[in-house]
Amino acid sequence: MSGAVNTIERFILENQPDYARGEFTNLLYDIALAAKLIAIKTNRAGLVNILGEVGEDNVQGEKQQKLDVYADDIIFRMCDHTGRLCAMASEEREGLIEIPDRFRKGSYVLVYDPLDGSSNIDVNVSIGTIFGIFRAVDWNLRGRLEDVLQPGRNMVGAGYVLYGASTMLVYSTGMGVHGFTLNPELGEFLLSHPNMSLPEPPAYYSVNTSYYRRWSPGVQKYLRWLQGQEGDDPQLSSRYIGSLVADFHRNLLRGGVFCYPSEMNKPNGKLRLLYEAAPLAYLVEQAGGYATDGRDSILDIVPDSIHQRTPLFIGNRSLVERVESYVAEEEKQKGR
Repeated sequence: MSGAVNTIERFILENQPDYARGEFTNLLYDIALAAKLIAIKTNRAGLVNILGEVGEDNVQGEKQQKLDVYADDIIFRMCDHTGRLCAMASEEREGLIEIPDRFRKGSYVLVYDPLDGSSNIDVNVSIGTIFGIFRAVDWNLRGRLEDVLQPGRNMVGAGYVLYGASTMLVYSTGMGVHGFTLNPELGEFLLSHPNMSLPEPPAYYSVNTSYYRRWSPGVQKYLRWLQGQEGDDPQLSSRYIGSLVADFHRNLLRGGVFCYPSEMNKPNGKLRLLYEAAPLAYLVEQAGGYATDGRDSILDIVPDSIHQRTPLFIGNRSLVERVESYVAEEEKQKGR
């Protein structure tokens, strides 16, 4: 390796604006440290007693995995006392996570999915952490629901951690997307993927096609187009892991689109807007892509609840905008 080794701490420090007070920079350090601790457990998941279900359901009605609970607790305990946050929201907790009164409140809000893809834990498939950061709506007040329920467009930073063959942290603060790989010998995240952008032409589409009959006609037509059955052929291969972070990461590196449409019995979709779809939408736009629910940009949707769900189509803009045209065509035919 030639040149200086660029750790995530060094990179964040060198790229913070001159007027920065360090609060936001240190919040990113906190998240990186939490990721290291979670990575230690995920890498040893088959050797220690942290696999399997706890026996309780989380707020989504889904079985909590032991590693889910651990990851949520680590992120909370890394961030609750630092004076950098005024509130948090997590997939694993029902309501707003307030900063305890004994700690100084900060200027930022953290929303996170501590362990996305946790249904894959027991089969050793890549899983991840997703996070987004907002500024507090009113810096003079302690955290309120209004601080959390902001559109993704208001984010000042977002990212994910992928726990796979190696652990990677990918994030953006509005100045491009940058990826860091954890060197376990040094215990440091090192810059490995600077200035990430979606390549053209894209290579893949990622969707669970077994749900085809549950989708609207417009989305069904979109899938047929992805498969090259509707006019112009985008010439894509199918790749679907079923772990959002893993599918998104692959498509970010190779180009493509990830789809999780709404279904007849799930008209609002399944993925959570605030701490899954919106942070990844922020990242994908920084990488030159686009994310939609089929009608509107994910970043422009104002959540009305912490655990609001949404359909999601995310990836290269040329692929994602096509689904909006098919959905609009369907609705026009229905006379909406």
